[in-house]
Amino acid sequence: MSKTANINIRIDPDFKSKVEKLYSQFGMSVTEAINIFLHVSLMEGGLPFEVRQQKYNTETEAAMREARAIANGRIPAKKYSSAAEMIDDVLAEDSKNASTQSYQ
Repeated sequence: MSKTANINIRIDPDFKSKVEKLYSQFGMSVTEAINIFLHVSLMEGGLPFEVRQQKYNTETEAAMREARAIANGRIPAKKYSSAAEMIDDVLAEDSKNASTQSYQ
């Protein structure tokens, strides 16, 4: 067996428990998962994923929340009998939103 070195990290106990449960579902320990992460980091020459903060405007974030709520059945989806009825509703909503916005 080859020699190993230790890396010590401090994490929240609840977070550690959740991570252990997650990786156990894949048949691996947190140590094995960290080793995989580090090997892939070396192969990629950096973090093996993009690190950035998603930024959406307020309207887009609200639309995304609404779409998730519809998909999860928390709010009912609107139904239309025709495309023209849908377009009229969207235009009326846009008109309503434009008149309630204040510009500085």
